[in-house]
Amino acid sequence: MIQRWDIITIGNLSRNRYWGEGDERAVRPALCTSTLIAGEGFRLLIDPPYADAQRMAAELDRRTGLRLSDVGTVFVTHAHSDHHDGLASFPDAMWLAAPGVAEAINGTGRHTRPVEPCGQRIFEDIRVLLMPGHTPDHHGFLFECEGLTVAVAGDAVMTREFWEHRQGYWNSWDFELAARTMDELAGMADIIVPGHDNYFLTLRKG
Repeated sequence: MIQRWDIITIGNLSRNRYWGEGDERAVRPALCTSTLIAGEGFRLLIDPPYADAQRMAAELDRRTGLRLSDVGTVFVTHAHSDHHDGLASFPDAMWLAAPGVAEAINGTGRHTRPVEPCGQRIFEDIRVLLMPGHTPDHHGFLFECEGLTVAVAGDAVMTREFWEHRQGYWNSWDFELAARTMDELAGMADIIVPGHDNYFLTLRKG
């Protein structure tokens, strides 16, 4: 059973067309949104952004009062480096990703040990869901908490504005597929945790 979930870092894009910025160049460093899910006997962090362990520890403490060693499992949604740079901050945790994502990350040689492939569920109550479009093998989470369905979407949904326009990011692999994934999530989830923004309600009907 999921007991609670918390946003650890609220991400931002390196360039945002809905702020009047072009896609051609970055105007700020990108930061991904990271989320902590806690249940009976586990704490799971999704998409750790900071390779600097002190900075990662400060964010985790600021938002939850926990230490890095309190996180037993880390999951990565896709192989873009801003979503797995922070694995180094959790040397004692289990590192997980969907099989294709794990293979791609391991192929970069960026980390001291491999990311392990996971199945379709983690800790029974968390469903690992394919959310293609931004990348072909992008995966996120779907879970129930306090009577609501939450989708931790990673870059399948960049920000609330990209969601509202059903728009992929400039570096998305397949824009039509990205839009279809967002349409599917709209029918599944009450809350979306995007890849580079704060969470928001879908206000789905039915």
